[in-house]
Amino acid sequence: MNAHTGFPLPDLTTSLPRAPFHFSPKAAEEAAAVIAGELAGVFRQLLGDQESETTLLVSRRTLEAFLTTAQSESQPPSQPSSQPRGDADADAVAAWVQQTRAELAPDLVALREADPETRELVLRQRAPLALIGGCWLDTVSQAATQPSVIVNRLFGQYFLLQGEGIPQRGQLARRRRALTELGVHLPEIEAADFLRQASARPLTVLHASFHLALSRLPASFLPEVVGVHYAMAALGVDDLLLGTEPHLPEAEARTVLADYLSLTDRSPTGDEDRRRTLTAIALVLRLEREHTALLTELAAWHEGLSLDARVAQIVARHAPFAGRQHRSVRMGDRRLSDWLDGEDLDLAAFVAEFRASRQLRPGRDGTCRFLKSIKFGGPMFGIFDEREAATFTAWAHAVAAGEPADLDFAPNTAGDDRAEGWARALRGTAAEDLADVVLADAESGLDDRRLFHRVVNVEQYPHILATARDRAEAGLTDAEILFTHGAGGRLTNAEYFDYTPEALMERVERVYWDKLVDPYQPLTEIPDRDEVIFEQTTFALGSLIDGSWAHRIGNLGRNHRQSDAMLFGIYADEMGRGDVTKNHITLIHQVLASMDIHLPHIRQPEFLEQGDLPDHLYGFSIHQVCLSLFPDTLYNEILGYNLGIEMFGLGEMRLHEIQKLRRHNLDISYEEAHLSIDNFSAGHARQSADIIVSYLDDVRRTSGDAAVQQEWRRIWRGYASFAYFVEHQLVKRMRAGERTPAASAPTVQPDDVDLLI
Repeated sequence: MNAHTGFPLPDLTTSLPRAPFHFSPKAAEEAAAVIAGELAGVFRQLLGDQESETTLLVSRRTLEAFLTTAQSESQPPSQPSSQPRGDADADAVAAWVQQTRAELAPDLVALREADPETRELVLRQRAPLALIGGCWLDTVSQAATQPSVIVNRLFGQYFLLQGEGIPQRGQLARRRRALTELGVHLPEIEAADFLRQASARPLTVLHASFHLALSRLPASFLPEVVGVHYAMAALGVDDLLLGTEPHLPEAEARTVLADYLSLTDRSPTGDEDRRRTLTAIALVLRLEREHTALLTELAAWHEGLSLDARVAQIVARHAPFAGRQHRSVRMGDRRLSDWLDGEDLDLAAFVAEFRASRQLRPGRDGTCRFLKSIKFGGPMFGIFDEREAATFTAWAHAVAAGEPADLDFAPNTAGDDRAEGWARALRGTAAEDLADVVLADAESGLDDRRLFHRVVNVEQYPHILATARDRAEAGLTDAEILFTHGAGGRLTNAEYFDYTPEALMERVERVYWDKLVDPYQPLTEIPDRDEVIFEQTTFALGSLIDGSWAHRIGNLGRNHRQSDAMLFGIYADEMGRGDVTKNHITLIHQVLASMDIHLPHIRQPEFLEQGDLPDHLYGFSIHQVCLSLFPDTLYNEILGYNLGIEMFGLGEMRLHEIQKLRRHNLDISYEEAHLSIDNFSAGHARQSADIIVSYLDDVRRTSGDAAVQQEWRRIWRGYASFAYFVEHQLVKRMRAGERTPAASAPTVQPDDVDLLI
């Protein structure tokens, strides 16, 4: 055994060591282009692409802009100077945040009680922030951070915000319902035109981009995650605006903050971690002040609009879609299509001409041609919504009554002065100027230990993503050999079959009974202690990343399929639903400790040198982590892999391990947890099959039966890729061109299975 101290439990980590971020030069060019473009492009990059190093570099630059500005700039005059000292407890921090909440509450309540049209405009503007709430916790739980006590506490609250596995009762769904009840109807946040339909101002887009950026690098910015999480929950701006009860009460969020501050007292980096947390809280207070001010400015601007100005706003919204169907309609000496086709539409001139046009002149019945055209049966019916039609009606009547024109239109500049400062800071963060960014292509020819270290610490090594994708694809391709020969597996059957729900259930039931349960007989001879411990070391590396294949499932913008919620529920179970004592990574460390094996954490450089776990086992764990990094493009494969790994927790192998561990008074908690939670009646094994059926049901409804078989083949590749690593001897025989006999031996020998989970 090694002489290193290893990784002690409980894991009291308060921050990961500061380390350089490695990006390729190509990613630097792509990130620079994104940031130099329109601000909405930054938002869309951060939200829409969770698989590229470009996104991670945009995130790093965004965080640099906001956090460095927050740290270096003095407090604005409007900000109270009551920021607590670095050694303040959670109650002192809470009092500081509550002071800001009390300052903002009257303005937010006034906005909530504004007239319906103004309130709808305000809520629509706030929606990009309301509907990403909690995103900073999306991937705080990952292989590099588990089983940290504070990460588990945060994950427990994330699980609550996600509806405890039922998205319809989570915070996002509740906020959407509240917005809908108040007349705000928006597409899903990942929709291409979400920001346009929200009429998002530049400051709104920038604030939302900060939160999204934090969600992409939470392990590297754990102190900031703690601060942002508490401050957003404690301020409760969205609940004050919507008139809703908080999904996560301030008192519960404060307990996590208190736990974290207590942990920093025992951490060698505690002072720095506290400073970073308080800086993040101060930044949130500043941002929420800024956004409340934006909303107040927006409401005042809207309420100050004349009828002429409101008509101008409606015209501006619809002009880009007017087309050329108005060629026969003239206003003054110009065709209407010529007015509307121009890129620089002079709204004041247009409205002035419109006021004087024959289309607005009342007829004998008192109604003008324009109002008739927008009613049912008219050529423009359905173009304008009810509120817009009502505005046009009031305006036409006012013009007919001789009310003078008010064409001095005030532009909507709400928040623009503050947005300019943040945009300037963002665009001034060139990658090559950041002290902790290294620009270089990923090394080629890495051995498995070093590749494993990099994919586990992918936030620090984003340039490894292309290699990780190649490695995942290679593993999936290799595994297809089992499509033909997989029936000979001892613990799996990856032979291909055409999908139907019944065929899938028949296959998994046959694997369960024929390969996992029926062969079981209690061991009559128990290996000696050293042999049992050695066998456990062959399992341990896979166990140390338990659940990681699903850690990115259900992130913001992706948790809309039933299969997403179901798979997220499995991941939450693997992580103990926030209870660190039930976390499977905690359990495997306990098991190893009972054997006097004390490993460094897998994220630590020291793990590269550990001598307890055999080198030839890294391939399986690398494959699993690589799959997890591509939850969109390898989604199907993850579903199939999940089925394989969850079924593997059952039956003969697990029962034999429990028998051997008990004989030598070694910890059996990890084995018992899987034997229970993975049960085939209603546990993870059954759920994993149900997830596949649910997903393919969605495919059938949207794309038809042919698409189902295409999607299914990819799913089964994922299952086969698990079997490929488990059925080591079968694969060796196939590679050697041997005929594969059916397996019938009642026990699994260590050399029959490459690794077990």
